Amino acid sequence: MKISLMALLFWACSGLAQALPDAVRQSETAWRQWGSGEMSWLGFPIYRATLWVAGAPTTTPAASATSALQIDYLRDIPRERLVQTSVDEMRRLGASEAQLQRWEPELRRVFPDVKEGDSIVGVHYPGRGAAFYHRGRATGEVVDAEFARLFFGIWLDPRSRSPSLRAALLKRPES
Repeated sequence: MKISLMALLFWACSGLAQALPDAVRQSETAWRQWGSGEMSWLGFPIYRATLWVAGAPTTTPAASATSALQIDYLRDIPRERLVQTSVDEMRRLGASEAQLQRWEPELRRVFPDVKEGDSIVGVHYPGRGAAFYHRGRATGEVVDAEFARLFFGIWLDPRSRSPSLRAALLKRPES
């Protein structure tokens, strides 16, 4: 039984590197899964988030390193809810109303309606912006460094609404 459980765990983890879209895996060298955790609301699971970091292993993901946040949805969520929640959280983290007015149509452009089992991957290119993928296909880029900083801050900023998910994403991987 223990061997079967270990084999299943290895199989599940080995597929994770393949979860990043080809274009993402080929854009940087040595992607490494950093941390992963689940977001739930009132006890209902919403999604599983996984943080990937490009480049050589370090003790903490550097703010200057390219990273990817993979969100695997555990339920259907309409595009408008994704957009509005993102806007609300970015506002909470300090985005101005003028910025949000520019970014809301961009979010609407890169986010689809998601179904249970879908994945969205956002790639953060510090100092440049972000690229988004749905079901492995590019949905667009937002070329605005401040947008990317605040958007990924929804999960990674110390003021994140879900400190436990943030801690799970930033947990140092065992080598």
